[in-house]
Amino acid sequence: MSKHLDARPEAGKEFYQTFHDKGKVVMLNLLKFRATADYTNLEELKPGKEISGEDAYQLYMESTLPELKKAGSRIIYYGKSRHFLIGPGSERWDAVLLVEHESVLKFMELAQSPDYLKKAGHRTAALEDSRLLPSNEMKDYM
Repeated sequence: MSKHLDARPEAGKEFYQTFHDKGKVVMLNLLKFRATADYTNLEELKPGKEISGEDAYQLYMESTLPELKKAGSRIIYYGKSRHFLIGPGSERWDAVLLVEHESVLKFMELAQSPDYLKKAGHRTAALEDSRLLPSNEMKDYM
């Protein structure tokens, strides 16, 4: 089973082409934490003691929140999860995160910002697997 922690270049291009002129974008994050955070090649971020993946993700969230606010983004929801009610019984996700971004360009500026990138390694150390699904509102139904 392959793990997904970073966007594929072709997925990034498709994301931009699909959403760049659609206004706000909401990102659905499905997160599976490592039992123990893996700070291999991230020595500058490594805490003084061993921590869980969930704790490393908390460090990521704490350091990312100011950057999100600066970019005009906001966390809509962050909560614990486990198994699907409808979906494959073999999949398990530890947490769900919904983040609203003002636009694709604002999201991309955030993702490439040096201040964000300095601490983004906590996310890498924290996660065993993830999914990131962008969406925009269907105004016809609201």
